[in-house]
Amino acid sequence: MKKSFNGTILVVLAAVSWGLSGVSGQYLMKQGISVNLLTSLRMLLSGTILLALVIWKQPKQVQTVLSDKKTLSRILVFSICGLLFNQFSYLQAIHHTNAGTATVLQYLAPVLVLAVVCFKDRSLPTLGEVAAILLATLGTFVIATHGQLGSLALTPAGLFWGLFSAVTYTLYMFLPIKLIQRWGSLLVIGLGMLMGGLVFGLSTQSWQYNPQFQADNLLAYFGLIIVGSVFAYTAFLKGVSLIGAVKGSLLATIEPIAAIFFSAAIMKEVFYPMDFLGMLLIILAVLIISVRDLLAASKGKI
Repeated sequence: MKKSFNGTILVVLAAVSWGLSGVSGQYLMKQGISVNLLTSLRMLLSGTILLALVIWKQPKQVQTVLSDKKTLSRILVFSICGLLFNQFSYLQAIHHTNAGTATVLQYLAPVLVLAVVCFKDRSLPTLGEVAAILLATLGTFVIATHGQLGSLALTPAGLFWGLFSAVTYTLYMFLPIKLIQRWGSLLVIGLGMLMGGLVFGLSTQSWQYNPQFQADNLLAYFGLIIVGSVFAYTAFLKGVSLIGAVKGSLLATIEPIAAIFFSAAIMKEVFYPMDFLGMLLIILAVLIISVRDLLAASKGKI
C-alpha cells in the first residue's frame, strides 16, 4: 500500500511539474526570450543533468552506449524526430496560444497512438475507442472554432503548432520503445536531450539570443528546466516503476489540468466556456483510452 501511495504521489507531482514548466516557458516568452533559445537551454541543461545522474549510477552502461554507433544513431533519430521536434513545437504552440491550450492539444497524442496501433494491427477500433476518437476530434474543433464554422478562435499558427506537437509527442512515445527496454529511460532521454540540444543550438546559433538572466526570470528558468524536465522525468519514471506504466499514464492526465490552472493563476489567461468544453472533451478521450488500458492490464491482457 505504501509503495502504491508513494508511486502515485510521484507521478502526480511529475504531471503538475510538467504543467508548471509550460507556464514557465510562456512567462519567459512573454519577456521576449526566443523559442529557439529556450528549446536549446532546456534540452542542453536537462540532458546534461539527467545524463550525469546515469553516469553516477551506471558509468559502464554509458560507456557501452557511447561506443555503440548503431545505438547512438537510433538515439539521434529519437532525439531529433521525437524530443527536439516535440520540445520546439510545444513551446511554439504556447507562444501562439497559452500553456493550457497547448498542453491540451498535445494530449491528442494518445488518440493518435490508438489510430496508429489500429492501422498497424489492421484491426478496427472498439466502440470505446471510436468514442475516444470522436470526442478528441470534437474537442479540437470546439477549441479551434468555439463552435463557429468558418472562423478560428485560435490563430492558424497556434492550431498548427498545437496539432504538430501532438504528432511529435506520438513519435516521442513510439520511437524509443526498444531503446528504453534495453538501456533504461534516463539514459535514453538524457542522452537524447543533450544530442538534440547540441544539434538545435548549433543549427540555430542560439547563443546569439539574449537569455536575460534577471532576478524575476530565474524562477521561471528553474521551473522550465529543473522542475519541468529534470525533476518531472525522474519523479515520473520512479513513480511508474512503483505503480506501473498504465496507471502512471492515467494519472499523468493531470498535466493539462495543471497547465490550465497555472495559466489562469500565474499568467492571468482568460478561458471561455467553449474552451473548457473542448478541453474537457479531449481529456475525456484520453481518460477513456487510459481506463481501457488499466482494465485490460488488470485482467492480464497487456
